[in-house]
Amino acid sequence: MKENFCLFLFLLVSVYYAQAQETVLAESMQRGAEIYTDFCVTCHLEGGEGITGTFPPLAKSDYLAQNREASIRGVKYGQQGEMTVNGVTYNNIMTPMGLDDDEIADVMNFIMNSWGNSSDEIVTTEEVLAIEK
Repeated sequence: MKENFCLFLFLLVSVYYAQAQETVLAESMQRGAEIYTDFCVTCHLEGGEGITGTFPPLAKSDYLAQNREASIRGVKYGQQGEMTVNGVTYNNIMTPMGLDDDEIADVMNFIMNSWGNSSDEIVTTEEVLAIEK
């Protein structure tokens, strides 16, 4: 009986934690969508498809999935030099957007969970803060 109660309590806490995480992610993504519209949509377009050969796609991006820290660093400090996204090489400049660390976390959560992208881990302000040039 005691084991069943412990198992029940563990499951209850697990479900609550998962729902809380989903709520935090949904709220962050909503803020991130607004930031994306203000700062990113001009180059990466509304659906994150980018412009082939000029601005890399964010939609279904293998680069985002495989280069989490570099992706965050690019938003935080800007990006310059060659990169390959979905088999296409890009060599352009993205200037820093001047976003705060919490805004970067929100826009990254939006990008990394939209248009066919899926991240197992929420980008936090603390994670962004820890990333250096």
